[in-house]
Amino acid sequence: MSVFEAVPLDRLRERTSVKWRFFEPDVLPMWVAEMDVLPAEPITHAVHDAMLRGDTGYPHGTGYAEAFARFASDTWGAEVAVDRTALVSDVMMGAFELIRMLTPPGGSVIVTSPVYPPFHAYSRHAERSVVEAPLGDDLRLDLVAIEEACARVGGVADDGRARAVLLLCNPHNPTGTVHTRAELERLAAITAPYGVRVISDEVHAPLLFDAEFTPYWTVDPRGLSLTSASKAFNLAGLRTALVVGGDDTAADLAGIAEVVSHGPSHIASIAHVAAFDEGREWLADVLDGLRDNRALLARLLAEHAPTIRWRPGEATFLAWLDCRGTRVADPASAPDPGYIGLSTGPAKAFLERARVGLSAGEAFGTGGANHVRFNLGTRPDVIEEAVRRMGAVA
Repeated sequence: MSVFEAVPLDRLRERTSVKWRFFEPDVLPMWVAEMDVLPAEPITHAVHDAMLRGDTGYPHGTGYAEAFARFASDTWGAEVAVDRTALVSDVMMGAFELIRMLTPPGGSVIVTSPVYPPFHAYSRHAERSVVEAPLGDDLRLDLVAIEEACARVGGVADDGRARAVLLLCNPHNPTGTVHTRAELERLAAITAPYGVRVISDEVHAPLLFDAEFTPYWTVDPRGLSLTSASKAFNLAGLRTALVVGGDDTAADLAGIAEVVSHGPSHIASIAHVAAFDEGREWLADVLDGLRDNRALLARLLAEHAPTIRWRPGEATFLAWLDCRGTRVADPASAPDPGYIGLSTGPAKAFLERARVGLSAGEAFGTGGANHVRFNLGTRPDVIEEAVRRMGAVA
């Protein structure tokens, strides 16, 4: 039995997190990046033991970084210098702080749309302008577009900071694309002459299928990666994350404000350490279940919704569905980057007419119009029912 079949649907509906409580009860929630699984037993035991001993204070030390270093070395053959890491409350708050630290007010954040909506929202909240360098038609990095963006907004500000950073997503959310080492090396070579710093969100990296993962800090001495066990081990409610820097980032990491280090949860760090060290067998079972779910989705789309196109990615539990050929495609649909994005384009039609809750592609920026993001991290029968409903209106 797949790990995704361990929790019956009625028990999933008892959950109180946003995935299962945002919509009305008759809606199948296939949107936000939460998986419908039970935690790995070592994580449960680690948190339970911490509670029993009253170990509920503030985080201390480098245990999280050391656990991630072991995981990165064993999984990707990548070495982590623990003294070039910093603990932050979560990946996006880490990105927010790095953007504010590395660029001056009024600076720019280059994003490779369509991309995770908070890339737009958090950058704007940091009072930086968002500059899009959209993915190519193959859903891979368009390095020409990135260089053009760097040429427009790059350079060094009067205070010595970069005028722009590039906020990378690897593996890419929502497409599941894994950027190759060659692409990343070229990216580092492109951004350096313009003084553009790269911040790489790598939270989905443990969820790989048919690709090799290259951490950005290993190809760019000025690069900064953000990582966490939150997505791969389904720990979004236990918030903590890690910044990992390249060889020339010690001064950057030392400059992270002390207030930032008070954000991470000690209990979360205990859980994440257990995940990286003892949750690997569980993760392998999750990946097996996701492979089955990916094959199931491909079959169901062909059978029930052939007008919906999907190019399977190389990672993540997310599927980026192209609805441009469907009856629910909206000719007026346009990019409207937001955070949740549930009420535009095909996502609105699928919600109102099929009672399936999906993330609207328009929220992901340029290239997202008439697409939806579909969460595969759930029960196979839920996937089947969702696709049947979608096919009836598509």
